[in-house]
Amino acid sequence: MSAPGLPSPGVNAVSYDVDAIRADFPILEQTVHGRPLVYLDNAATAQKPRVVIDAVDRFFRQQNANIHRGVHALSAEATVAYDAVRAKVRAFINAQDDREIIFVRGTTEAINLVAQSFGRGAVGRGDEILVSEMEHHSNLVPWQLLAEQVGAVVKPAPITSEGELDLDALRAAFSDRTKLFAVTHVSNALGTVNPIAEIVATAHASGVPVVVDGAQAVPHIPVDVTALGCDFYAFSGHKMFGPTGVGVLYGRAELLEAMPPYQGGGGMIASVSFEGTTYAPIPTRFEAGTPAIAEVIGLGPAIDYLNEVGFEALMAYEDELVGYAVEQIGSVPGVRLIGTPEERVGVVSFVMDAAHPHDVGTVLDQDGVAVRAGHHCSQPVMDHFGVPATVRASFALYNTPEEIDTLVAGLHHVNEIFG
Repeated sequence: MSAPGLPSPGVNAVSYDVDAIRADFPILEQTVHGRPLVYLDNAATAQKPRVVIDAVDRFFRQQNANIHRGVHALSAEATVAYDAVRAKVRAFINAQDDREIIFVRGTTEAINLVAQSFGRGAVGRGDEILVSEMEHHSNLVPWQLLAEQVGAVVKPAPITSEGELDLDALRAAFSDRTKLFAVTHVSNALGTVNPIAEIVATAHASGVPVVVDGAQAVPHIPVDVTALGCDFYAFSGHKMFGPTGVGVLYGRAELLEAMPPYQGGGGMIASVSFEGTTYAPIPTRFEAGTPAIAEVIGLGPAIDYLNEVGFEALMAYEDELVGYAVEQIGSVPGVRLIGTPEERVGVVSFVMDAAHPHDVGTVLDQDGVAVRAGHHCSQPVMDHFGVPATVRASFALYNTPEEIDTLVAGLHHVNEIFG
C-alpha cells in the first residue's frame, strides 16, 4: 500500500496528477467549521469540475432557449448543443445507436420508465421479478410497484456474508416464471462490483432480460453496454461529475421500439387529434415535455473530463486509494467493516462500537469530513448484515491519502468522545 503523499505504485505520477485534478473543482478549496473540506460523500453526489459549471453558466447566459421547436438562432444553437451530448453518451458507453440513449432525470426515473413501459408488457400475474439483495431502493421499489399492479412477485437474489452476489444461488433462482432480473453494477452501500457480463449471460440463457443500475459504476470504471450484453442500463449525471437533474437510460433499440410511452405531452408525439395520437420514434417517444436542457449540455463536459483523465489511470489510482482506506479504517479500535468484497470500487462502509453512525458522522463533520451515515437507501443490505445503518466513506478521482488520514484521525476522535 502506498504511503500518504506518495504516488501509488500502480499509477504513473505523470499521467495522474491528483493536485491538478483537485484544482479543477472549486468547491474543494473551501473550509467547513474552520477545517479544510474533506469530501467523502461521492456516492451520494460528486462535485463538479469548472468545465461543467462553466458549460451550464454559458448556456443560461448565452444560449437559453427551448430545443427542437424554434426556428430562431438561439433555439437552433441550443438544439445542436443538446443533441451533440446524445452522441457523446452513446460513444461513452459504446451503445450501437444514438436512438438507444434516452435522457431522463436520473437513474430512478430511468428504472421507473422501464418498469412501467417495458415491465407492464413483459410481466404478468404469477410471474417473478428477480432483484438482487444489494439494490438501492430505486432498483427495488419500482419493481414492487409493478408487481402490485400486475399480480407478480418480487424475489430476492441473495448476497454472501462478504457482500457479494451469490452466483450459485442466482443461477438456481431462475425459473420459467422469471420474467426480469434487476441488478446493480456497483453497490452504493458496499462498493461491490458485480460481474455483469457473466450475470447477463446466465439470465439470457434462461430467456430473462436484465436491467442494470449503473449509477455507481460510471464514475469509476469504463462501461461498454455492448460487451456487457444488458438489455437496459441506467445512470445519473450528478454522480459522474455532471449536473443534477439529468440521467441516461440505455435500452436495446428493438426493445425500446416495442415499448409504449411512459409519459405523454409535448415533444413525444408525431400527431395529435381528439380521434387519436401517434407517437414519435425513439428516443423522442420517451422524452415528453421540455427536457433538462442546461443539465444535458453540462453532462457533455463531464464525459469529456472523465475521458481526459482516462479510466486506466483513474482505476489504478482509486484502487490504491480505496485499499489504503480499507486498511487504515479497519485498523481503528472498535471499527467493523461492513462488506469485504473481493472486487470493490469507491465505497468503504463500517460501524463503530463506540457510537451510532449518525453520531460518527456528526463528529466527523466538525472535523471537516463529509461522510454519509444511514441506510443509504439500501435497507435490505442493512438487514442482511444486522445493522440499522453504517458510516459510508465514498471516494472519487480527487480524493487523497491525506484525506483518509484526516478521516481516520476523526474516528479516533469519536472513540475519545464516546469510548
